[in-house]
Amino acid sequence: MMSTAYLNTFDYAVIVTYVVVLVCFGFYLKKKATSSLEDYLVGGRSIPWWMLGVSGMSHFLDVTGTMIIVSFLFMLGPRGLFIEFRGGAVLVLVTMMLWTGKWHRRSGCLTGAEWMIYRFGDGPGGRFAQFAKAISGIITTLGMLAYLVKGIGLFLSMFLPYSPAQCALAMFAVATIYTMFSGFYGVVVTDLFQAAIILVSATTITILAVNKIGDMETLSELATRVTGNPDWTAAMPHVRTPMPSGYEQYETLLLFACLYVLRNLIFGLGAGDDPKYFGARSDAECSKLSLLWTCLMSVRWPMMMGFAVLGLVLVNQLFPDPDVFQQTTALIQQYIPTEENDWATLVSAITNDPDSQPRELITGLTRILGDDWQSKLLLVGYHGTVNPERIMPAVLLFDVPAGFRGLMLVALVAASMSTFDSWVNQTAGLFVRDIYQKHVSPQASVRELMLASWIFIAALVGTGFLFAFSVKSINDVWGWIIMSLGGGLMIPLLLRFYWWRFNGPGFAIGMIVGMTAAIIQRLVAPHLPADWEFLASENWSLLILGLIGLAGSVVGSLISEPTPDPVLRNFYRTTLPFGAWSRFKSELPTDFRARVSAEHQRDISAIPFALVFQIMIFLTPMLIVVGNWQAVSVCAALACASFLGLYLVWLRYIQKSDDLAREGVRLASLAEE
Repeated sequence: MMSTAYLNTFDYAVIVTYVVVLVCFGFYLKKKATSSLEDYLVGGRSIPWWMLGVSGMSHFLDVTGTMIIVSFLFMLGPRGLFIEFRGGAVLVLVTMMLWTGKWHRRSGCLTGAEWMIYRFGDGPGGRFAQFAKAISGIITTLGMLAYLVKGIGLFLSMFLPYSPAQCALAMFAVATIYTMFSGFYGVVVTDLFQAAIILVSATTITILAVNKIGDMETLSELATRVTGNPDWTAAMPHVRTPMPSGYEQYETLLLFACLYVLRNLIFGLGAGDDPKYFGARSDAECSKLSLLWTCLMSVRWPMMMGFAVLGLVLVNQLFPDPDVFQQTTALIQQYIPTEENDWATLVSAITNDPDSQPRELITGLTRILGDDWQSKLLLVGYHGTVNPERIMPAVLLFDVPAGFRGLMLVALVAASMSTFDSWVNQTAGLFVRDIYQKHVSPQASVRELMLASWIFIAALVGTGFLFAFSVKSINDVWGWIIMSLGGGLMIPLLLRFYWWRFNGPGFAIGMIVGMTAAIIQRLVAPHLPADWEFLASENWSLLILGLIGLAGSVVGSLISEPTPDPVLRNFYRTTLPFGAWSRFKSELPTDFRARVSAEHQRDISAIPFALVFQIMIFLTPMLIVVGNWQAVSVCAALACASFLGLYLVWLRYIQKSDDLAREGVRLASLAEE
């Protein structure tokens, strides 16, 4: 059994070496990144597509998200994937790959907020929309930073004798420094370095898990004993799935999965303003980087399934009597009553500094959990059950050999660093390009813009850090970001592509109303009542806030003047979107109009193939880990068939997209003349 000396000298040496390398990367790339604002924000549009695709994988893989997904896989087995249709399965990549990524690239802009000027014109309406998009991006990033800080704090406090806040502060201070100096170049280069570490570590954990278990029947019996779930190794969700305390809202798993798929497709219709797409060199590269991004994300799932399997074995060994969870929680609440928000901090404080706690509490913990209670206590949850969000760090603590544990910690911290630096770099661009340079100092030098960016990044990270410790769990803040804030912003982001009458004021009002409603909901009613059994709190949030955003968008558009026709015509001819654009599409030459329609048909027809392919390449390797070979054969066959369909319908035609884009630009130039 491990003592509280969780790491040895070699572990610490690995971690220190990683931190030093990151900081060196930042200073090495500083000169190149600060040559111009374009270099700082999108890498000068010179980075190869495969590097951007690998960076995307690192961007979407973080400790916090991995801990959440492992928690659901621990409770449900491979079917935990279907809960993560809400965000962790990144189904928005489907529409980003097929069309919204290239639609953003065609603008030639540097940020998603600058894109609003391109769409609505550089008048009051367009500037209002640009400002609203920048503010909404900053608010979203604050939520993401809170989510990342909360997760990395919980994770590292399992290994280091410090509180979650202290652990998070140390790691993100390092990440903030190198992100400030290296810009988008640093994001991509460090993502490549971190992706290599992640791939090695993912392979290792998967092998450890496969070697730990016997056959599927043995694993199923173990899972039933530990989690109470009799269908842990199954592949398909049921209409009703038993869930532990605190997670009851996910019991209607099949319906939730369908709702989340619909939500992702709707949200995806307005996504794609990632710097990777603005920095891509062609439409075809947008498609290729997205496909690589999707395929590389599949590496994450067998690793997380491995953590879940090892977690079952570990909990069974440490807690053969499950009643001790209830007893331990009741004892702590008896001596130190606390709310769920503060549970992780309290447990870490008791573990790391038992001398400052009531003597009777420590005596009781020793009686219930044994002499090694400090190692076990971190796994006890607020609801009197195992804390599933602690399973991943617990596996590293108990099942990974000393020495290698340091490398695994670096791999998982690297994943969070990649997500952190991507979000911070993107949001710094919104502030510097779309607020500071646009409204404060239009003639600012590159040096002044870099200084403004650095000050903003420091303030942004500090605020996100403070927000992190007002939430009760990482699942809680993730649900708010995806379902509440995402729901409030979803409709205006969607309408800007598909409805010509949608204008700058409509976009700005829709975004502000939706964003404000999400913040108020978070402050006043963070958990809306679920009066319908099948529609839980966060789904009510999505529905209600989505309707609020829709109302604000439509009303704001109809009470204000339409965007001028020359602006709309330029946007349509250079972007070539589908939707309610018939009067502008009718102006195109007949042959060109037919080619545009053919591209739209290919893009839309590819949705089911891309969606099934992505789900199957995530599900298949998890089923291999648990040994469900019958389900493996079905899912692998579906993955192959869907990829063949994707190739025949869409992939083999992606080079034609650039020809269309060039012709559209030529027609837009003729219209201006």
